[in-house]
Amino acid sequence: MTFDISKSEKNLYLPGTRPVFVDVPSFKFFSIRGSGNPNDPAFADFIAVLYSLSYAVKMSPKAGIAPEGYTEFKVYPLEGVWDLSERGRMNYAGKVDKDELVFNLMIRQPDFVTHDFANIIIERTKKKKPHPLLELASFETITDGPSIQMLHRGSYDNEPASFRMMEEFAAEQKYVRKTMVHREIYLSDARRTPAEKLKTILRFQVTI
Repeated sequence: MTFDISKSEKNLYLPGTRPVFVDVPSFKFFSIRGSGNPNDPAFADFIAVLYSLSYAVKMSPKAGIAPEGYTEFKVYPLEGVWDLSERGRMNYAGKVDKDELVFNLMIRQPDFVTHDFANIIIERTKKKKPHPLLELASFETITDGPSIQMLHRGSYDNEPASFRMMEEFAAEQKYVRKTMVHREIYLSDARRTPAEKLKTILRFQVTI
């Protein structure tokens, strides 16, 4: 049976369109850090590198290198943790300058992926599908912990309205947003989906 997060972790990956509190445990990710405007053509290369690593894990049995405990799984969605550069924060006047964005893109990996196996995947991918950005790829464990999240429908440019709803909900529940850093989980392929039909999970950390 193929492991599918849409069935096993609905509270984290299939939220509704109203804000909710979630306590997100530690997960493993292939990740890659960068900066700049996500509308620039070069941004797609960051995504392609992450998918090449994730599919190398998925196809590892065919390569004869499947790790102990391997289970068939559906590749997890792309995620991004977003912040602004120091200059972007200083010049912020209610509208984000996308050229000043700082990001950590990532794709979650199954529990059976260890650091040693992740390093094997990275090195094999460098040989089979070489790309300079692979030098920036890493494997890490991240814990979001107490957070507010909701499903945003529509253009990425309209996300501020959803964040206002989330912040209002947090205030009502006596939670305090930790920072302006936030996570986005992309349930739609922006290359093939009209902006008004995009589905994106928005999440930010809070203190209780």
